[in-house]
Amino acid sequence: MQSNEMSRSSSKTELPRLPILALLALAASIFITILTETLPAGLLLPISAGLKISEAMAGQLVTAYAIGSLIAAIPLSIATRSWDRRPLLILTMVSFAIINLVTALSSNYWLILAARFLAGMSAGLLWSIIAGYAARMVPDELKGRAIAIAMVGTPLALSLGLPAGTFLGEVLNWRTVFAVMSAASILLIIWIRWKMPNLPGQDIRTKLTLRKVFVLPGMRSILLVLICFILAHNILYTYIGPFVVPSGLSDELSRVLLVFGITSLIGITFVGSQVDKHLRKLTFASILLFILSAASLAIGYESQVVIYVAIALWGLGYGGSSTIFQTATAHTAGADIDVAQAMTVVAWNLSISAGGILGGLLLSFGPHALPITILPLLFVALLTVWNASNHGFK
Repeated sequence: MQSNEMSRSSSKTELPRLPILALLALAASIFITILTETLPAGLLLPISAGLKISEAMAGQLVTAYAIGSLIAAIPLSIATRSWDRRPLLILTMVSFAIINLVTALSSNYWLILAARFLAGMSAGLLWSIIAGYAARMVPDELKGRAIAIAMVGTPLALSLGLPAGTFLGEVLNWRTVFAVMSAASILLIIWIRWKMPNLPGQDIRTKLTLRKVFVLPGMRSILLVLICFILAHNILYTYIGPFVVPSGLSDELSRVLLVFGITSLIGITFVGSQVDKHLRKLTFASILLFILSAASLAIGYESQVVIYVAIALWGLGYGGSSTIFQTATAHTAGADIDVAQAMTVVAWNLSISAGGILGGLLLSFGPHALPITILPLLFVALLTVWNASNHGFK
C-alpha cells in the first residue's frame, strides 16, 4: 500500500518529457539558416573563381543575406505574428530550399545575390519565432532547456557544418554544397510537418514599443557592444579565406574553420553554464580573448602556428557571445524581451552587412589590415562594458 502511494506521488512530481524531436527540428532549421549564411565565407575563393568575380564581390553574398535579415526582421515578425507557427516555419524552409537550389544552379552573380537577399529575409523571420516556438511547446519549468536544445543548431553549424561544407566544396564543387543544403531543407520540411505542433500566433492587438525598449537603462550599451563585437567578427570572418593565403593555409581552410568551430562550441558550453552568475566577467573575457586574437593575427598573419592559436582564442571568445547578449537583453528588457530581441536581430545583421562591406574595402590594403582595423572596435566594446556596471552588463 505504501509502495503504491509512493509510486503515485513520484508520478505526480515527475516532470513532463521534452518534445525532443520537435525541438531538434527547430535546431535543424537554425543549422540550415546559419550554414546558408556562412558558407560563402568558407567557400569564398572557389565561388570567386567559379563566378569569375573578385573576392570582395563574393563576400557581398554574405552582406546581401545580412541586409535581407536586417530589413525584414521587425516588419515580417509584425506582419506574421498572428499566423500559426508551423506553416510559417515551413514557409521559411521552402524559401531556403528554393534559394539554395538557385545558388547551386545559376551562373549569374546578380541573380545569386538577389537570392541571398531573399534568404536573409527568411532568416530574419525565422529568428524572430524560434525561441518563442520552443518555449511554448513545454511547461514553464522546462522553457530554458527547450530553448537551449533549439539553439544548439548554431554551434553545431559553426563547429561541424561549416568546416564540412568547406571541405566538401574543396573536394567536389561549391555548387554541390548548396544543392545538398537545398535537399536538406526539403527533408526538414517533412520532419517539421511530421513532428512539430501547430501553435497559434499572437494577439495582433499587442503593439511593439520600440522606443520604450531602446531607452531602457542598459539597452543602448548592449546594442553598442553587440554592434562593435559582431562588426569586428564579420570584418575578419567573412574574408578568412583571403586572410590565410599569406600563411600558406588556403588549402587547409576547412581545418582552420574546424578549429574555430570546435573552440566556439567549447565557449558556448562554458558560457551557458556560467552566464546567469557571471555575465559581466564573461563579457570581459569574451572581448579580451578576441582582442588577444586580433593582435596576434595582425602581427603574425604569415605564421601558420600563430594563426591556429589565434583562431582558437577567437573561437573561445566568440562562441558564447550570442548567449551573453541574449542574457543581457533578457535581464534588461524583462517583459519586453520580444521587442528587444527584434532590435538585437536588426543590430546583429546590420553588423554582419557592414562587416562584409568594410572587409571588402580593407582587403585592398592587404590581409593584415583586417585585424588591425577591428582592434579599435573591440576596445570601444570593452570600454562600454566597463561603464555599464549598473545596467546592461552587471
